[in-house]
Amino acid sequence: MFVADPARMEDFYTRVLGFAVTDRGDLGPTRIVFLSRDPQEHHQIILASGKPAGAGFNPINQISFRMAEFAGLREMHRRLAAEKVRDLYPVSHGNALSVYFLDPEGNRLELFVDTPWYCRQPMRIPMDMNLPDEKLWAWAEAEARKQPDFMPVDEWRAKLARRMH
Repeated sequence: MFVADPARMEDFYTRVLGFAVTDRGDLGPTRIVFLSRDPQEHHQIILASGKPAGAGFNPINQISFRMAEFAGLREMHRRLAAEKVRDLYPVSHGNALSVYFLDPEGNRLELFVDTPWYCRQPMRIPMDMNLPDEKLWAWAEAEARKQPDFMPVDEWRAKLARRMH
């Protein structure tokens, strides 16, 4: 991702989102920082200097990161709220519970956990992160079950696999 302020972006991705710098260096005039949250992956994101000022359009629609568990998603929501990030909003997609927000340069990020259900996409229902876990999951399942194509995700995957073969 080309960035205008590499130091600010590195601080946000490491301090707030928990990425680690795995490498850094220059490639010609471009300063590059490699970041990862997974010790098995050398990098999941690369920050590269050189984003032009006043580009007028951000070609990044969103970057999505799967969280290992809902407790981590809840903690990140708390951390992002404390950081006062822009456009913080949690939603249910039926097949995932997500938290969306903008990084310091206005790139939309999504942190999510999968659910055991399939629902046709796009689907987005605002979610109340103040609910206790048990109530939030019950609400999410009830909302997912209202959708016309609702099914267990394993059933959907099996159907998809048959279609692909």
